[in-house]
Amino acid sequence: MGSSGQTLKLADHPKLPKGKTIAVVVLDGWGEAKPDQYNCIHVANTPTMDSFKTTAPEKWRLIKAHGSAVGLPSEDDMGNSEVGHNALGAGRIFAQGAKLVDLALASGKIYDGEGFKYIKECFDNGTLHLIGLLSDGGVHSRLDQLQLLLKGASEQGAKRIRVHILTDGRDVLDGSSVGFVETLEKDLSNLREKGVDAQIASGGGRMYVTMDRYENDWNVVKRGWDAQVLGEAPYKFKSALEAVKKLRAEPNANDQYLPPFVIVDESGNPVGQIKDGDAVVTFNFRADRMVMLAKALEYEDFDKFDRVRVPKIRYAGMLQYDGELKLPSHYLVSPPEIDRTSGEYLVHNGIRTFACSETVKFGHVTFFWNGNRSGYFNEELEEYVEIPSDSGISFNVQPKMKAIEIAEKARDAILSGKFDQVRVNLPNSDMVGHTGDIEATVVACKVADEAVKMIIDAVEQVGGIYLITADHGNAEDMVKRDKSGKPLLDKSGKLQILTSHTLQPVPIAIGGPGLKAGVRFRNDVPTGGLANVAATVMNLHGFEAPSDYEPTLIEVIDN
Repeated sequence: MGSSGQTLKLADHPKLPKGKTIAVVVLDGWGEAKPDQYNCIHVANTPTMDSFKTTAPEKWRLIKAHGSAVGLPSEDDMGNSEVGHNALGAGRIFAQGAKLVDLALASGKIYDGEGFKYIKECFDNGTLHLIGLLSDGGVHSRLDQLQLLLKGASEQGAKRIRVHILTDGRDVLDGSSVGFVETLEKDLSNLREKGVDAQIASGGGRMYVTMDRYENDWNVVKRGWDAQVLGEAPYKFKSALEAVKKLRAEPNANDQYLPPFVIVDESGNPVGQIKDGDAVVTFNFRADRMVMLAKALEYEDFDKFDRVRVPKIRYAGMLQYDGELKLPSHYLVSPPEIDRTSGEYLVHNGIRTFACSETVKFGHVTFFWNGNRSGYFNEELEEYVEIPSDSGISFNVQPKMKAIEIAEKARDAILSGKFDQVRVNLPNSDMVGHTGDIEATVVACKVADEAVKMIIDAVEQVGGIYLITADHGNAEDMVKRDKSGKPLLDKSGKLQILTSHTLQPVPIAIGGPGLKAGVRFRNDVPTGGLANVAATVMNLHGFEAPSDYEPTLIEVIDN
């Protein structure tokens, strides 16, 4: 819902004019790191991005995009696209995902909330099923949170617990699944000694089982449903440790793409089908790769695949994954209440806004930018365009993705004169970076740079202003490193590829013929981060930012 009109009126900036077209470009997964052969941004031919740093250094700087700068618990926490776009749009730092869950678990409030009370109704006669990513990557989930939830649920009366694991290998090293399973098995063994019937029931790799997003491939969710609910999978094992070890031994196997498996008892029967009267919790705190499963678990009217059997369950997410859809309707931890986003302020002050990306990042320049809110603030002043992403292939197969199409839409919106702000996300360096394919990621960075050039050329034509930044790092470092920064090799001497985000800062650049002379980045905001961008954008539109926003990154020096 919109905030009250009275609070949304912005004061005019004393020195910066209104009426300039502003292009805001977010390069997804584009950090700044030392140049070497594993820095795909450095290796790629990126003359446009390079020129910002060299030709106008006072209009280029680095900002923080991880840890406390985006509301995450520690400086060891990688940023991600969701918290990054929340910070970019909100102009303030809100406790996010993992941090919210940490606070709820540490205080015990999670067990007093309506969500936990809802699932607890099943503890006497039913099974508690926990579904999520088994990882300490901290991007979608964290192993220590699962461990605390297992302990707390058993103390709260859960007598029978089944865990349905999804192996990672994307936000953590490939092969780490074995150690995570060993740790979890030890905890479950301890619970069994205390009289709780607790064990792993099913599993599979995150990119092949359950964790699809943006309705890209419902077969991924169906594979998970078949294993978790129906107890059916192509592979059956007596233990999860045996499952992961044997499936990883297959040619070209990796944690991300392990096929679905179920754990069976001595008679060959699945040990943990989800049945009537059971409770289910999806324990990932990040939303995007849980929404599709949440729909399958919660919606009566569902036609994406044949569920075969739809058990009558009590289902809760760790968090609510979509605030507008109210999905799921029950959740263990309440989301941050992000109000008065820059998007809402600017639209209320007459700024006509165009936002565009392809499917995999469309939600980021709209839903996440607007404070986890779906839809328009004002349909008459806003237009959001989604370009369908390639489906059914890995992004390294088509590393150019839809960057040029996004840039063309942005160019046309700028030249149309209909919009004051044109906002886009170029996903290439992140989505291709996640595949671990270095050559393809170099191509991805090159085409993203070409897309930036196309948008800037349009800005030049209309006398506008551009602001180019990123949401977190990825493509700038594609190898795992030791403490001295040297690339790590595995036991066979092969390079250990890094497919995750990084802790690196990201660039921000401003320019364009509409930028008033004397505008430059301030020197007194050394720890500036993504949340400082909103006030900066408001200034470029000719407005002062609200007093509680993180301070602007720019100043105007009178000549």
